Amino acid sequence: MQKLKPYLRWFILGGTLFFIAKTLRDHWQEVASIRVGAEAWGYLAIALTITLLAHVWTGWVWGWILAGLNHPVSGFWSSRVYLQTNVAKYLPGNVWHFYGRAWAAKAAGIPLEIASLSVLLEPLLMAAAALIVALVSSSAAYKGLQLLGLGVVLVAVHPRSLNPATRLVGRLKKPKTGVDADSTENPAPVIPPIQHYPFLPLLGELIFLGLRGAGFCFTVMALTAITWKQVPLLLGAFSVAWLLGLIIPGAPGGIGVFEATAIALLDNHFPPAMVVSAVAVYRLVSLLAELAGAGIAWLYSRRI
Repeated sequence: MQKLKPYLRWFILGGTLFFIAKTLRDHWQEVASIRVGAEAWGYLAIALTITLLAHVWTGWVWGWILAGLNHPVSGFWSSRVYLQTNVAKYLPGNVWHFYGRAWAAKAAGIPLEIASLSVLLEPLLMAAAALIVALVSSSAAYKGLQLLGLGVVLVAVHPRSLNPATRLVGRLKKPKTGVDADSTENPAPVIPPIQHYPFLPLLGELIFLGLRGAGFCFTVMALTAITWKQVPLLLGAFSVAWLLGLIIPGAPGGIGVFEATAIALLDNHFPPAMVVSAVAVYRLVSLLAELAGAGIAWLYSRRI
C-alpha cells in the first residue's frame, strides 16, 4: 500500500492537470480575447493585498491555537513563522510547512508534542471554517455530505476527543527506565488537558476563509462584472475548491485540485473562458502574496 501512495498522488495530480489543460484548450480563443484594463489592475491589487492579509491573519490565529494549548506566544512571532514556512507547502509531500512550523515552535521552547498538536488542529479548524462558509454561501448539492463532514471535524477538535489522544501520546513518551520522572535532565513530555473548545481559533479561521474568498471575488471582478447575488456562489465554490485542495493528497499547495474544482463548480454560472482565466490569475495572486509574506517575514526577522 505504501508503494501505491506515490503513484496515487501522481495520478490525482495528472488527472486534474489534464482536466484543466483540456478546458483551456477548448476555450483558448475566448481566454486569449480577455483584456485587463486599468480598473482591473486595481481589483487585482486589492486581491493581492487581501490575500496577503489573510496569511498574516491566520499566522496570528495559529498563535491563538498555541495559547489554547497553554503555550501563549506573541502574535507577531506566530505570524512571522507562519509566513516563513508557508511557502514550503509547494514542496513534494505537502507537509513541510507543518514540519517547519513545528520545529520553529520547538526552537522557541514549546514542547514538540504541543507544536505538533497545534499544526494538526490548524488544518482541522480551517476545514471546518471552509465547510461552514460553503454551507451558508451557496445552494450547492451534497449539503448533507458537507454537514456530515462538518460534524465530524467539530467533534474531532472537541476537548473530549483530543484529551484522550493527548494522554495516549503522553504515556507513549514516558521517561526511560531508571530515570526519575521529575528529573530536569530528561523530563517527560506532558501535554496539559485542553480545557476549552477552540471557538476563538475557529472564528479566526472563518475570517481567514472570508478574506481568501474576498480575494478570489476581486480576482473575478478584474475579468468580468459580477452582481451581489453572485458573491455567495463565488464564496461557496471557492471554499469547496480550497478545502479539496487542502485535504486531497498528491497536490502540493492544492495546485490542480483547487483549479479543477473551481472550474467544475462555476462552469455553468460564468463563461468558461472567464472561469479558466480567473482561477489561473488567482493562483498567481496567491503565489505572489505568499512569496511577499515570506519576504516581509524574512526582512522582519533580520531586524530583530
